[in-house]
Amino acid sequence: MKIHLTIILLILAPFAAFGQAASTPKARKIANEWKFGVALWTFHTVNFQDALAKVDSAGITYIEPNTFHKTGPALKDSAMNQLSPGGIAKLRKMIDQRRLQAGSVYIAGDKTVNSWKKQFEIAKQLGAKFVTAEPPVNLWNEIDSLAGIYKMKVAIHEHWKGVSHYWHPDSVLAALKNHPNFGACADLGHWPKSGINPVDAVKKLKGHIIGIHLKDIAAYNDPSLKDVPVGTGVVDFPAVFQELKKQNFSGPIYIERDAEDKPSNLPSVLQAKKYYYEQLKQLK
Repeated sequence: MKIHLTIILLILAPFAAFGQAASTPKARKIANEWKFGVALWTFHTVNFQDALAKVDSAGITYIEPNTFHKTGPALKDSAMNQLSPGGIAKLRKMIDQRRLQAGSVYIAGDKTVNSWKKQFEIAKQLGAKFVTAEPPVNLWNEIDSLAGIYKMKVAIHEHWKGVSHYWHPDSVLAALKNHPNFGACADLGHWPKSGINPVDAVKKLKGHIIGIHLKDIAAYNDPSLKDVPVGTGVVDFPAVFQELKKQNFSGPIYIERDAEDKPSNLPSVLQAKKYYYEQLKQLK
């Protein structure tokens, strides 16, 4: 009897935890639509396998790997984009063994179409639904065509002014014009570095946002700043979430940390997870 009771409790535990996090029907519906996860850049100081272990320990399912992540001793610590299809298959097995899902992959090709083709191949092999990227302006047409061939949208990511062509929502909208396979990855913490209010940016990109990087920053107009734990900076997350709900957004939301907390970013990921589900419960 005790054994049966233990099994029942183990089965119900994840559902009980979810119920505490998103207790209202509306919150549960939104939580199901918005696939909550972690961009693996958050754990870029450790290898791929160790990063997966940290995400798993946080009780989070969805991940966004990046193709420049070091893969660990089992694969000679090569970057993901240097691996053969056999090497990528080993990474996919690591993901599957932990019952994680690569909802998307951040890819970074060079100035050649072939490099971008290889990156799409990696993303496809990992089971991604779309790729996040900053495609070179002179390759917009070619990368849009590749996205069509691989049946994956390209979510254009924004860094800050002076670092990325896509620092402003208008630049993203310009790329989307006549490129049906392009969309947007809204990086909520990078926009303020360029003096852009994330709420305004999300409104401007209405209907085009495929994914979100959940990030916070301490002040506006300072590109030198590193991000701070979610909910402790200037980003108005309640207003952002309300706007996403209004837009019927249905993509993934990934925690992403650029700063390197010691000894690990795991505590801030857990804090962000708690904050996120608290905000979902308060959505009108």
